[in-house]
Amino acid sequence: MRLLERVRKEWFMVGIVLVIAGAKLEPSVGVNGGPLMPEITVSYIAVATIFFNSGLSLRTEELTSALVHIKLHLFIQIFTLAFFPAAIWLFLQLLSITPINEWLLKGLQTVGCMPPPVSSAVILTKAVGGNEDSVSC
Repeated sequence: MRLLERVRKEWFMVGIVLVIAGAKLEPSVGVNGGPLMPEITVSYIAVATIFFNSGLSLRTEELTSALVHIKLHLFIQIFTLAFFPAAIWLFLQLLSITPINEWLLKGLQTVGCMPPPVSSAVILTKAVGGNEDSVSC
C-alpha cells in the first residue's frame, strides 16, 4: 500500500518517467509529421496552454497592484535586455584573448543576449512561494 501512496503523491514524476520510457520505445510517435504533430502541438498549443494556466492562477487584485510598479518593471527590462548582454559582451572580450574555442564564445554570446523565458520565471517563482503576479507583468 505504501507504493501506491507514493505513486499518487509523485504522480507527475511517474508520468514523466512513463512518457520518457514510451518515447524511447516508440520514438516515431513524436517526430515531425508523426501522430502527435510536435511542429504544431509543441510550438503553439503547449506554449499557449502554459501561459493560459499561469494566467488562471493569478489573482486579479494582485495583478493590478503589480502593474503600478513601473520603475521596477523598467529596471528589470533594462537589466535583462541591456545591462546583462553588455556585461556578457565585456566578459567575452576578455575571454577572446584566451585559447577558448571561438564557437563556444559565440554560443555564450547568443545565450547571454536571450531573455529568460517568462513561463520558466513564473513557474520557478511560484515554486519558491514568490509573488508570481509581478513576474507575469
